[in-house]
Amino acid sequence: MSDGKARVTATGPLSDSEARWIKLVKIDYNDQTGKARTWESAERRTRPKGGEIDGVGIVAVLEKPTGPEIILQKQYRPPIDQITIEVPAGLVDEGETAEEAAVRELREETGYVGVASETTPIMFNDPGFCNTNLRMIHVTIDATLPENKNPKAQLEEGEFIEVFTVPLTKFWDELVRLEKEGYAIDARVGTIAEGIELAKKFKL
Repeated sequence: MSDGKARVTATGPLSDSEARWIKLVKIDYNDQTGKARTWESAERRTRPKGGEIDGVGIVAVLEKPTGPEIILQKQYRPPIDQITIEVPAGLVDEGETAEEAAVRELREETGYVGVASETTPIMFNDPGFCNTNLRMIHVTIDATLPENKNPKAQLEEGEFIEVFTVPLTKFWDELVRLEKEGYAIDARVGTIAEGIELAKKFKL
């Protein structure tokens, strides 16, 4: 994927009235000794009312004759001004379960139709900075289904996503190669790959 004309052209302060997705908050709290302190944090404005999570990350693996391959994406991200290697992901809509959101987002972003098979505990993306959280949902894909033979993404206007797969046996090495080529590695992707390497090392 080429970043084409995608570039940051300016940065500046964001007023609260302009912010659609996030807000900044000041937290007053007492530390473990009882001393009063403050903390600066960011929060999403998009969490569904009464919902427990903001979004989902999707672990979708294709079973192929040559071995399992994980579905990944390349997407330009303005906050870091780079194309990022990511798993499919998205926000949870009002009244939607995490599993329903994962199946919907997978189909929209990649075209693949799957079934949620496993749900992780709630994970916090960067708890020292923000309260954003998610569940990782494992989605099983039946590659024999007609709709999965030549999947077509249903991207929204302004979404530019390239879908590709990587053999799990070469996952770590492929991320090292992609980083050298200038791509940024999303922490969820890197953590999955590192977990596979640890499992190999300790023969788990």
